[in-house]
Amino acid sequence: MDIETLIIDGVPIAHLGGAGAPIAGAAQALDLIMDVKYAAGADRVAIDKRAMPEEFFVLSSGMAGEILQKFVTYGIRAAFYGDFTRYTSKPLRDFIRESNRGRQVFFLPTKEEALARLAEL
Repeated sequence: MDIETLIIDGVPIAHLGGAGAPIAGAAQALDLIMDVKYAAGADRVAIDKRAMPEEFFVLSSGMAGEILQKFVTYGIRAAFYGDFTRYTSKPLRDFIRESNRGRQVFFLPTKEEALARLAEL
């Protein structure tokens, strides 16, 4: 995983772009979390949605719940960014809407919006 550390308004935020292999499951998510915490020195990460497998966006697969639970358990705020409009699943759209109301996990259209939201927490 190629993680870059950005400083936004004095806040360190890790960034994972969409290049490379997607995060395939909870073990890779945990590797990302450790890199965010210890290599980047951050507790926030912006993730390009292309870094996630399509299975992540099928809630019935359980992958999103398993991965996002790792972020919550380890105290990492995560903002996924990209075009989510092509997903028509009502449960997923509801999940995205409810997540965006919280303070732990967000789904936003652009990298800039993701970084700004993470910086303001």
